[in-house]
Amino acid sequence: MTKLSINDIDFEKSQGLVPVIVQDSKSKDILMLAYANRLAIEETVRTGYGHYWSRSRNKLWKKGEESGNVQKVLEIKIDCDEDTLIYLVEQFGNACHKNTKTCFQRDLI
Repeated sequence: MTKLSINDIDFEKSQGLVPVIVQDSKSKDILMLAYANRLAIEETVRTGYGHYWSRSRNKLWKKGEESGNVQKVLEIKIDCDEDTLIYLVEQFGNACHKNTKTCFQRDLI
């Protein structure tokens, strides 16, 4: 498998942000969907913990900075269009801000 760098990510398609699917590395549960800009990804790579860009607060945030429910990022995957990422994580505590394991608790259909 080819390894890419942050410079290969296509930030232009979505005005500087890319979606990040966060997946539990052991259970494979999808924990959450967040967005990241270049700075958030650089901080994730530098620290080893999930950092994202808050669209509502318009600022960088580390997952768990208030709750303590941090995400240790073990692997980052990029899709074929180079505009979406998957973070495979070790989740400490719940992933959802509503204090559930995953943000995806309800069925639509």
